Amino acid sequence: MTGEPRGERRPRRPEIDVLVLGGAGVDTIVYAPQLPLPFADSYMVPAITTRAGQTGDFVAMAVHALGLRTHHVDVIGDDHEGDLVRALHDERGIPLTASPLRAGTRRAVNLVAPDGRRLSLYDSSRSEAGDRLPVELVTALAAASRHAHVSITYPCAFALPTLRAAGVTISTDLHNWDGHEPYHEDFAYAADLVFVSSAALADPEQTMRRIVERGRARTVVATAGAEGAYLLVDGEFSHVPAVDPPAPVVDSNGAGDAFAAGFLFGWLAGEPARRCALYGAISGAYACTVAATNVDLIDRGALLARAAELDPPAGRSRRW
Repeated sequence: MTGEPRGERRPRRPEIDVLVLGGAGVDTIVYAPQLPLPFADSYMVPAITTRAGQTGDFVAMAVHALGLRTHHVDVIGDDHEGDLVRALHDERGIPLTASPLRAGTRRAVNLVAPDGRRLSLYDSSRSEAGDRLPVELVTALAAASRHAHVSITYPCAFALPTLRAAGVTISTDLHNWDGHEPYHEDFAYAADLVFVSSAALADPEQTMRRIVERGRARTVVATAGAEGAYLLVDGEFSHVPAVDPPAPVVDSNGAGDAFAAGFLFGWLAGEPARRCALYGAISGAYACTVAATNVDLIDRGALLARAAELDPPAGRSRRW
């Protein structure tokens, strides 16, 4: 007689590798002749494009492109912009569970300079005090998930206790946090893995160490664009260089999200932090070569091939 021993069960294999919470929305892309843009009555610019894709969308698409089973959950308006978000997920084959957002789908206008730098004008009117992700929904999805990546959009803060109770590991991206704004602290201190941009940090190492001291994280990553990234892992602080993009840089939109996805790919495979950072750097560099009007992300094969070129002994993940 074969099968499992009586009275014993094998651990359930999660149906979802990465549950992405929040960060769904629509961007209007404007290619500006320069940034900052001097005041003028008008400017002639190339075609202005509106497309779905904000931070949560990009993380979901990036980890999906790397072969991880992905599910995205957020609040979205019953409007044209919401239809664009739903269509993007349908096109990519990424499950999206959306609850209604009365104020309408989140929107932003992104000004892009000729050198690829971005200035984002975020519509802050799309959130209301009562916005929430349904607890029952988050509980059910978390129970089927291995890991949750939480965007810092408003409703997601209230989902953090539910995720912790479910026992999934959590990551978050604090983006351009200055290290002091209280809004970000719930996310920073509840996550096991924290990403933050160093752009607004006077002392990245000090802020990273404070996140570890006050929160749950043992791994904190501060991205620094073309200067690479800083790692704080089990108390050890180090720098990781950037990776040369495979083509000319045209746009930095989504580069941080791609870095986080690449890092997560390695982290969930049990890779060392520096290997994870290499994956993140490769993914972020690739994203910088893609115009903001398009959605194109590096896949697993290309990522591992590039890693093998840059670091031959480390070019292949141990579990994928």
